[in-house]
Amino acid sequence: MNQDKTFLGTEPIGPLLRRLAIPTVAAQIVNMLYNIVDRVYIGHMPMGGDLALTGLGVCMPVILIVSAFAALVASGSAPRASIAMGQGDHDKAERILGGSFTLQVLISLALTAVLLLWGDDLLLAFGASANTIGYASDYLGVYAFGTLFVQLTLGMNAFITAQGFAQIGMRTVLIGAIANILLDPLFIFALGMGVRGAALATVLSQGLSCAWVLHFLTGEKTLLRLKRETLRLQPRLILPCVALGLSAFIMQASESVISVCFNTSLLKYGDDIAVGAMTILSSVMQFAMLPLQGIAQGAQPILSFNYGARNSARVRETFRLLLKTCLIYSVTLWAVIQLFPRLFVGLFNTALVDYAATPLRVYCAVLFLFGIQLACQMTFVSIGYAVCSIIVAVLRKFVLLIPCIYLLPHLFADQTMAVFLAEPVADTIAVTSTAILFTFQFKKAMRKLDEQGPKA
Repeated sequence: MNQDKTFLGTEPIGPLLRRLAIPTVAAQIVNMLYNIVDRVYIGHMPMGGDLALTGLGVCMPVILIVSAFAALVASGSAPRASIAMGQGDHDKAERILGGSFTLQVLISLALTAVLLLWGDDLLLAFGASANTIGYASDYLGVYAFGTLFVQLTLGMNAFITAQGFAQIGMRTVLIGAIANILLDPLFIFALGMGVRGAALATVLSQGLSCAWVLHFLTGEKTLLRLKRETLRLQPRLILPCVALGLSAFIMQASESVISVCFNTSLLKYGDDIAVGAMTILSSVMQFAMLPLQGIAQGAQPILSFNYGARNSARVRETFRLLLKTCLIYSVTLWAVIQLFPRLFVGLFNTALVDYAATPLRVYCAVLFLFGIQLACQMTFVSIGYAVCSIIVAVLRKFVLLIPCIYLLPHLFADQTMAVFLAEPVADTIAVTSTAILFTFQFKKAMRKLDEQGPKA
């Protein structure tokens, strides 16, 4: 377990990326099960499963916001820590870790208070109807108490992966996912707790994962250790991390906003069933995106460390391999979804198969392009290009997708289908723009490294 601190800058790129990416991909797949298993069980409840699934879908924007705040801190802090390690500044990396922990605890306490005080108001604003508010409120009322566990698990696990301990990071997710899968049927069906049982299973599972993460980061096997003396918030260290994490925050928080926009538009042009179908479509998209994010997260420590060490050749080689791998995955999954949409819909609710199969094809029409988007965006984050990563995140969701959700229903006779069409239209423009921006900025960054030369 004790690794050479420079292995990210010396081992061959291909085997190293496989060693780091395979566990992170596995962790994301398991994490996907973690998030989706509630929806699968609830969607198959014998009484009111379709409305309960819709109620859970209304909770998703709130849950995404909680995850977004974890990303705000961790997605910027972990790459900054990797860059500091590449620069040989181990003390700075540990102070980034400690400050990030403190900031996440403070954010968690604030979020918990907001959810407990104004949870129902948020759910109604996010598209809950008279038929679904009861289910949504039951779930969120329990989930709110696990906010601290969610924040620390997601946030601190990023530092485990950033050090190159990808298998340990995978175990973090695996522990929680297995617990959730086992506890869900016990609480939902055996104990008759319904959606409250699903939420309780999630909270307890996240608690186990949180305990595992903190045990590792305070132990002897980690390279960066969480210590009492490094817990102080130092603005000059943390603010640049938060700035870099803004792109990930915007991406995830925008998913919450987008979910609200989709839910309210579908409720306007369709009904509760259309909102339930959207829950399934967003779950399938999550199925597509999480492994891509796992591949990108596996590449992040390599990119960040070698950028800090000013080794441009390894940065370039890592990006090329990352782009190729992401494209192979996204094209393959796109083809499977287009060929077998009913299979994916049926995993969540058999009653919605006929309704949701065609919208799923439309919604995922340009999924094959996402390999480009994820590879470019993660590379921006990994090399500390905060402004570029923010631009990419804002463009795709706020500048393009939200206007499309409200504009396209006025241009097509089938207004409900037009809402689903907004996703591929916006994504096509966004990926093209990202690729153009990345081409210029990445070349500029590599020229700068070449002029400086490798770090002594």
